[in-house]
Amino acid sequence: MATRLYTHPIFLEHLTPPGHPERPDRLRAIERVLEDEAFAGLDRVQAPEGDEATILYAHPADFVARVRAAIPDEGIARIDADTSVSPKSWQAAITAIGAANAAVDDVFSGRADNVFVAARPPGHHAEKTTAMGFCLFNTAAVAARYAQKKHGVERVAVVDWDVHHGNGTQDIFWDDPSVLYCSTHQMPLYPGTGAKSETGAGNIVNAPLAPQTGSEVFRDAFLSRVLPALDNFAPDLIIISAGFDAHHRDPLAEINLTEDDFDWATGQLMQSAARHSGNRLVSLLEGGYDLQGLAFSVAAHVGRLMKG
Repeated sequence: MATRLYTHPIFLEHLTPPGHPERPDRLRAIERVLEDEAFAGLDRVQAPEGDEATILYAHPADFVARVRAAIPDEGIARIDADTSVSPKSWQAAITAIGAANAAVDDVFSGRADNVFVAARPPGHHAEKTTAMGFCLFNTAAVAARYAQKKHGVERVAVVDWDVHHGNGTQDIFWDDPSVLYCSTHQMPLYPGTGAKSETGAGNIVNAPLAPQTGSEVFRDAFLSRVLPALDNFAPDLIIISAGFDAHHRDPLAEINLTEDDFDWATGQLMQSAARHSGNRLVSLLEGGYDLQGLAFSVAAHVGRLMKG
């Protein structure tokens, strides 16, 4: 398997207030762990700048203009209590979208079987018209639409294992049966969405996890809900919203996964991609706020992508 990694120094320049969990050190921890010789075969590419027009695949123009207007000339500005922007945040968000769209191009051109995008800010909480939960634009949603528009893809699946429900991705695809959204997440927890009863146009599959549960419950959710949904849907592309904050060390939640669980889940989605999607799989970094838990989990995830 050919695995590509996209990242860029601009992602370190999206600044948040002191003590904020979504901080540049997250990417530094990932960079350090991927320097190990085990990842020597990783195809490392600098993320390209994105086409701003592709943001409109998931968000209306007036919302995009509001986000751009919120970017300060200096210092840090708040969009809401949790979500901040600094002078380089626009460029970081655009480059994250550029990397995700390039990853889609890569798996359809054969330049890579799978791709991991180590970018920030994250995206899965960004709704059609609302930036929230550390997220400005919904990178996964833009990439899914990009695959449909650029590559003529009929069906895209977004699988989200971040410990927080991806309310933004659910909002954007709520009534669109061409995109399957599957999520495992702690409930109750921010942002308060993600009940099993939230099914959209039959294309939303939520598998909420109770606090203090761990590997067995998480894997059962995959085996009983996520993987059967993927088999029924038969996607042409799988996009992972890869948050690693369900790790037992993470300070923002109470799910007790280990890096082995992310290795296992990655393998399960790769098998699904082999069955339905010509191995085409794109993984986008979302959450994960304990630096050791994040680094070890990303290493397990990327290692599994590389092994096939």
